[in-house]
Formats: sequence, structure tokens, C-alpha cells
Amino acid sequence: MLDLRWILENEALLRRKLAARNGFPTESLDRLLSTDGRRRELIQKVEAGRARKNQISKEIPLKKKAGEDIKALMEESTRVSREMEASDKELVDLQASVENDLLQLPNALDESVPEGKGAEENKEIHRRGEPRKFSFAPQDHHDLGVKLGILDFDRATRLATTRFAALLGKGAKLERALIQFMLDLHTEQHGYEEILPPFLANSKAMVGTTQLPKFREDLFKIEGQDLFLIPTAEVPVTNFYREEILDEAKLPVYFTAYTPCFRSEAGSYGRDTRGLIRQHQFDKVELVIFSHPDTSWEMHERLTGNAEEVLNRLELPYRRMLLCSGDTGFGSAKTYDLEVWLPGQNAYREISSCSNFLDFQARRAQIRFKGKDGGKPRFVHTLNGSALAVGRTLVAILENYQQEDGSVLIPKALQKYTGFDRIGPKI
Repeated sequence: MLDLRWILENEALLRRKLAARNGFPTESLDRLLSTDGRRRELIQKVEAGRARKNQISKEIPLKKKAGEDIKALMEESTRVSREMEASDKELVDLQASVENDLLQLPNALDESVPEGKGAEENKEIHRRGEPRKFSFAPQDHHDLGVKLGILDFDRATRLATTRFAALLGKGAKLERALIQFMLDLHTEQHGYEEILPPFLANSKAMVGTTQLPKFREDLFKIEGQDLFLIPTAEVPVTNFYREEILDEAKLPVYFTAYTPCFRSEAGSYGRDTRGLIRQHQFDKVELVIFSHPDTSWEMHERLTGNAEEVLNRLELPYRRMLLCSGDTGFGSAKTYDLEVWLPGQNAYREISSCSNFLDFQARRAQIRFKGKDGGKPRFVHTLNGSALAVGRTLVAILENYQQEDGSVLIPKALQKYTGFDRIGPKI
């Protein structure tokens, strides 16, 4: 969340940044400012009451000793105590309201984020690799996978519901190989520590990474328990240090994690219903960095480059996009999307989002660090990115490496993990 003091000192700037997010509603900000004004008035009233109570407690024994009547002072003391008690109760409610409204406000966008309303106004930073020219009409991954016998959507739907898929044979092994390849790359060459977190998280963790309260409809909740299926490894990994104070010398901390991800995809009905692009369950390898505030922008470039290296090694054409203000996520100060070329759709599609949250998540999750000087703890900066979404990477391989006879070649970087160099039709 945003720092309340920063909001009070930069109200005009924040309103401009909210407007850049497609006119993000200001009701929470308006209410927050009003509530906080009343809260500060009450704090002054309570402090004045406390001072008066202390003064009365000193006057009473003096008046007693002098033989003066103390009835009026006793009545005043009782009245002040009751007023303070009522104010304290109101303060609890006002503080809860302030905290709730703080949770409703998105992060303040970095000044380098271009203004725009949607994806069509995102800024291309660079491209890598040339889309292949086919001598035949390329198929999309859905048709390819079904014909090869490695994807089964119909039976998965009967097992669960729509937007689930089953991978079979070499398709399942290719998925597993991609996970292992990505984890090995990030741990052995990029310096990340692998973590295998729980695949369920509680509401505190969801608040920490901004899934709650705003995006509750996107989550699968466990009935009767304070547990949710994780929508991304970002949730458990970022919350790994929740409510802790780290040693400054430990920063930056690099984590990578494989997890399945579960999303209800609320509000996306009718979009990408065919194939693996938008599923309720999918695999992902995530990168998370806990950074010193002074180096988080450098870490953002590094993390994005680490994700790009997966695409480079798989020799998949892609482009890096800087998201505009209207397309940047709720908690992010700045986001790069990596978009891979999909011949079956004749378009670039998102395969990774790499974001710098500054101290937005850390403030919600209370993740701080303390230096050797013993000064006041400061909030870390958190960053994360997909490296990569495994299912979409599998889609990209099927479509980019397809052959005219319907078979699919395996990228060289993966062959030691798969043990085969081609997926051909079942005979």
C-alpha cells in the first residue's frame, strides 16, 4: 500500500497518477482524506484530554490539602474520561477505515511509465528473433496438440470443467522438461535460490501481494478455511519474509519457484477459450527479488533480462513491451511484458510480466530491513516476473517448431531434458 504520509504530502500528484490509470475512481482517496482528518482531530482531542486528566490529578491533592472543594474537579475528571473513552472507540473504527481505504488504492506509477488507455498504447522496447516464414499454413497449438495425441481438452473438461487440459505422453514430458530447464537456468546461471512453497495461502498473504481485497473474484477459496489456491508463486514467495526485519547485508535476495497456478478468470469469459492460453490451472516458474530501495530499478532490468534469456535459449521470437499507465497492474509501479510470437495466431502474446512494486507490497506485508547503523527499519522493494509461464511456452514451441508433416521439433536447449528431439503423430 501507499504510505499515508506520502499521500497527504502528494495529494495532487497521486490524483494525476490515478487519472492516468484510466481514471481510477477517487472515492477511496476522498474518503481516506476525510477520515484521516477526523482521525487526527480526535487524536488531538485525546491528547488534550490526557493532559487535562494529568493536570486534574495534580490539582486534586493540592486542593484537598488546602481544604477546598474538589467535587467539580472530580466531575470534570469523570467527564473527560468518558469523552476520551468514546474518542478511543471512534479512533479504532476510523483507523480501520483508513487502513481499508489504503488497501483500495493502487500503486503510484513511475514517471517513466507512458500514459495510455490500453495494450494498444504500450511501448515496444526491443524485439529479438525473426518470426519464421512457413512454406505451409501453420496450425494453432490446439489442433496440433490434439492431432499429436499430447493434448486432451474434452476429457479434462469432463474431469473438471472448461478451461482445463490434460497433457499426455511426450506433451506431459515436454511440460516437465520446461520446468526443469527454467529452474536450472535461474539457479545455476542467474543466481536464484530455488524454493518450493505451499500451493495454498491464507488471506494475510493474499493481502500482502494485492490479490485481496480487490481481486477476490479471481481466486479459488477453500470452503470453511482461511486458505486460497495460489494464483501465482508470487504470493507464497513474496510473503516468505512477511512481518520480518531482514539484515541489510542480506539484500538482494533472489528466489525462483515452480508452482501450479489457479485462477477463476473472472470477467474474461469468451476470451482465449480455445487451447492453453487462458486456463484455470497452469504451471509457472516465477522469479522474486527482495531489493534494497537504492537498487530496485537495476534489479528490474536484471529480472526482465533473466526472463528473456529463457526465450533466447529456446530460440523463440519475442518482444519486450513497457506497459502504459492504463495497462499496468494494480500493485505495480512499472511493468515490462514479454510477448512471444505465435504463428497460429499470427500475433505476439504475453508470456511474462516483470514488475517493480517498490515498497507497495512490502508495506502491506510488513517486510523491512535494518542496516548496521541500527537506524529505523525501512521497507524493502519487491519485484517479480514469470520466467516463464510454462503452458504458454509449450504453446510457443508447438506453433514455432511445427513441421509440414504435423510433427514438432524440440529446441536444442531442451533435448537433454526431454530425451527426444521431435514429437510425431501417434501411429
